[in-house]
Amino acid sequence: MKRMYFAAAFILSLIFSVAAWADQSATKDECVTKCYEAAALINSKGLTEAVRQIGNSKGPFVWKDSYVFLMNLDGKMLAHPMQPELTQLPHCLLITDPTDKAIFVSFVNTARTVGQGWVEYMWPRPGRKSPSQKVTYVYRVPGKDLFVAAGVYVGGMMY
Repeated sequence: MKRMYFAAAFILSLIFSVAAWADQSATKDECVTKCYEAAALINSKGLTEAVRQIGNSKGPFVWKDSYVFLMNLDGKMLAHPMQPELTQLPHCLLITDPTDKAIFVSFVNTARTVGQGWVEYMWPRPGRKSPSQKVTYVYRVPGKDLFVAAGVYVGGMMY
């Protein structure tokens, strides 16, 4: 009887742990929604205000384990809440992931050619140094040479 109690308690704690982890992970739908919200902000409040809000690590475009960033079609990072040092570079086009994929080139090409879509690559989770598999939604801001993007980490629990 004690064994069944402990087994049941273990299974319940595992279920609650998985549910708590899922609550902390962004979804693809949330990424799309946040990108649309960021694009609407750019068009309604202007670029300066959008850069301020998107670049704020405690702002409305950072949630769970994800965030929105903002770039132009020349590959210049305009706002990045988790790695603001990227905004100091003339462009990000030479940055590759551990598989040598030019990820920012992929983002720019997606925004420039089709206007929106998903890009797969490797990138560190916020607060981590080692890269994880990630897929990012890229959305070109209507009427602008700008795009916003937000992604989700694929598989594996945050640790």
